[in-house]
Amino acid sequence: MDKLNVGLFFGGRSGEHEVSIMSASSVSEFIDRRKYNVIPVAISKEGIWLDPETSTSALKEGFLDDGGQEVCLAGTRRGPVLAYLHCQQSPLPVDVAFPLLHGPYGEDGTIQGLFEMVNLPYVGAGVLASSIGMDKAFMKTIFAARGLPQISYLVVEKRDWEQKSEDIKQKVTEQQGFPCFVKPAALGSSVGISKVKNMESLVPAVEEALKYGPRILVEDYVPGRELECSVLGNEKPMVAGPGEIKPHREFYNYEAKYTEGGSDLIVYPDLPSQVKERARELAIKAYKVLDCRGMARVDFFLSEDNEVLVNELNTIPGFTMLSMYPKLWEGEGVDYRELIDRLIELALKK
Repeated sequence: MDKLNVGLFFGGRSGEHEVSIMSASSVSEFIDRRKYNVIPVAISKEGIWLDPETSTSALKEGFLDDGGQEVCLAGTRRGPVLAYLHCQQSPLPVDVAFPLLHGPYGEDGTIQGLFEMVNLPYVGAGVLASSIGMDKAFMKTIFAARGLPQISYLVVEKRDWEQKSEDIKQKVTEQQGFPCFVKPAALGSSVGISKVKNMESLVPAVEEALKYGPRILVEDYVPGRELECSVLGNEKPMVAGPGEIKPHREFYNYEAKYTEGGSDLIVYPDLPSQVKERARELAIKAYKVLDCRGMARVDFFLSEDNEVLVNELNTIPGFTMLSMYPKLWEGEGVDYRELIDRLIELALKK
C-alpha cells in the first residue's frame, strides 16, 4: 500500500508559535513512518510558508529560521499540492493535513478554510467550530444558551476599555471581585493571562491581555480543582478522563504547562464517580454543541462542593509528550502513535 503524504503545518502568526513547534516536533518524531510520508510546513511569525527542508530543521532545533524557500498550498486537477514559488522543485502532493497551529491563524478556522478551498482533508474541527472555539467569549455565549454550567465572566472590548475603563473597573469589583482572572478571549496556552488580586493590578492585567486581541475575559476565581477531558471522534465521539492539573505555580500558566516539572498531570485522579461521569458527559455535550470533529480538550473547574463547571474547549490542544490530551488517551490504552493514526483516519472520513 502506498504511503499517505501528511502535511504537518506548524509555527504561525500567533503568540503560541513556539508551543506549536513543540507539538509538531512530537508528532514528527512518533508518527508511523511505515504508513506516512511527512511533509513539514513551517509558517513564520510573519506568515511566510517555508519548504520542508527548512521546516525539518525547525522541528529538530526547536526554533524557526525563516531563510528557506517559500512555498504555498494549491489546488490542482490532480489534487492538493505544496508548490515551491521561486525555484524549479516539483510540487509535492499532499493527501491529508495535520495542523498543529495553536492560536490565531491556525486554530481559528482560517487555515481550515484554506484546506476546504483546495479540497484537502485535515485533522480536527471544521471552520465554524474552530472559529467559535478560538474566541472564548462567543464560545461561552453559545455554551450558556445550551445550558452548560460555567463560571461567571465578563467580556471587555478594547474600545469600551478605552472609553469607559472606570465603569468596567466598578463592574469587575461588583460582579467578579478579587481575586479574578484576566485573559485574552482568542488565545490559548495561558498566554497573556493574569491572576488579579486587587484593583491596583487590574489595569496592567487588562493592558497585557489586550496586547493579544481586541476582546478579553474577566473570570471569577473558583477555589477548587482543575480537570480536563480529551475527546476523540466525529459523529460518535469518545471521551478520556477526566485528568487533573496540579500546577507547581500559583495557577496553570505558560511555564507550568510547557516546562518539565512545572505541573503534575494526574491521569487517574481521586474523584467521586459522579464527578467523573458528569465531566465526561459535559465534555461530550460541549463537543457536540460546537459541532467539533477529530479532537478537542475540554477544561473544567471543580468547585469545593463538587460542582463541575465548564471552562473552555480547545480544538487543537497541546500535543507534546507533556500534554494532557495524549496522556489521557494513553491512560485509556491508546498510545501516542495510535492516537496520530486515529486522527488521520478521522480526517479522511470527515
